Amino acid sequence: MNVRTLPPRPDAFDRNLLLRALAPADRQLLAPLVEDVTLTTGQVLFDPGQDVTHVTFPLDGTVTTLLVPLLDGRTIETATVGREGALGGVVSQGYLPAFNRAVVQLGGPALRMSAKQLQEVKQTSPAIRNVITRYADCLLAQVLQSVACNAAHPIDQRSARWLLTLQDRLGDDTLPVTQEMLADMLGVRRTYLCGVLRGLQAKGLIQIKRRQVTITDRAALEDAACECHARVREHFTEVLGAIYRDDGKLVAVKPDAAPAPSSALAVKAL
Repeated sequence: MNVRTLPPRPDAFDRNLLLRALAPADRQLLAPLVEDVTLTTGQVLFDPGQDVTHVTFPLDGTVTTLLVPLLDGRTIETATVGREGALGGVVSQGYLPAFNRAVVQLGGPALRMSAKQLQEVKQTSPAIRNVITRYADCLLAQVLQSVACNAAHPIDQRSARWLLTLQDRLGDDTLPVTQEMLADMLGVRRTYLCGVLRGLQAKGLIQIKRRQVTITDRAALEDAACECHARVREHFTEVLGAIYRDDGKLVAVKPDAAPAPSSALAVKAL
């Protein structure tokens, strides 16, 4: 992995919502084990079949995507991970071969640590284990909902869902994405997607400019999207105690305020 590593800055834990939710004592357990990394747009964090050796926690403005590559060269997005979460050895115990590809969609800062060390810390800290277990459940829910969405919903609804998901993680109406990037995520040709985006723009939902898409009417875009975006948000709220602003930005997770985990959430495989 081509990254620049440094010791974590003092405010780094506050720039990832999972880490921010931890008590000071639990942060101190992780602090000696994590390092600052700078991720670049388009960087592949792992590919199918590679051992997942590290867990990455994106910080403000950094967004990664889990993709399933197909034999015909297309890739299909299954989950988007930003400052609300982590990827790499989160659902599994780490150091297992990856099934999918993890790509940096919007480069920026992140924290990284050994997947093995995270598993060891989880055994000593119930709070860290609880946060990671709950997030793993939410990540799996996002993957499963994406599978259903890709199979059942038309491209205009899927496009709206992806734009809303990205805005949730960035908290900004202007999304620094290209039409080519969005087409790759959705597994369609760029020329086809251009027509879809122009249709959303004609309805006053978005504005398209070079290398960016601006959401001009979020409420209407939510109405134009399928139910998948809302269902994933609801699950994040129920399981992880996610808190959203009126403009959609995910601003905090409070796992202690969420209901006690069921036996399904406590499965060791998570």
